[in-house]
Amino acid sequence: MRLQFLKYILAFFILGNVHAQRKEISTWSAQISLGVNSPSKSGFINSAPAQGLNFPTVNLGVQRMFSRTLGAKLDYGFNRFKSESDIQEFKVNYSRINAQLVYNPSEALNFLPQPMQVVLHAGPGFSFAKPLGTLDDNKQSYLNFNLGFEVHYEINKKVKLYTDLSYIYGFTSLDDYNPELLGLGAFNGSVITLSFGVSIALSGCYYCE
Repeated sequence: MRLQFLKYILAFFILGNVHAQRKEISTWSAQISLGVNSPSKSGFINSAPAQGLNFPTVNLGVQRMFSRTLGAKLDYGFNRFKSESDIQEFKVNYSRINAQLVYNPSEALNFLPQPMQVVLHAGPGFSFAKPLGTLDDNKQSYLNFNLGFEVHYEINKKVKLYTDLSYIYGFTSLDDYNPELLGLGAFNGSVITLSFGVSIALSGCYYCE
């Protein structure tokens, strides 16, 4: 009887610890991810779009949670586009910086496995598109809005693996270039990114109220 009681107590503490892991959200964390991107074809001149899928996408960010569900982050993203056609060849460095709100509803999603969390993020920013080589004069800059969805998997209290799917909407339209060749490599548009990375806790406070 006593042995069975001890088993129940042990099971209680194990389950309690698993439940607590879901609540252990770091106050400060750093994120880095690597992936691919897809720029909107409407952001290029009609005769010279970029490839539909490009590598790389690199994202770097610092996140601060104010509670278990709400927070904010500042992040930077770098992307490289390559021309679809070898005849009008170009490459574009597209970078952006965003200040975003973060929402983590994982505690309310009881169907999620304990090591997993989902995170939504959204916020304004600024984009910079710079064609390489002799097309440097066609660089563009404009406001954007980033909307994204992340899935995290906890390895331990300090490290989480995650994937991020984001849509970066550009508040801009492609200018009319005359002659058209002057617009080669210029990009005024939106970008979809998919990346995989790691989130590292920078603080020791996990129960954020």
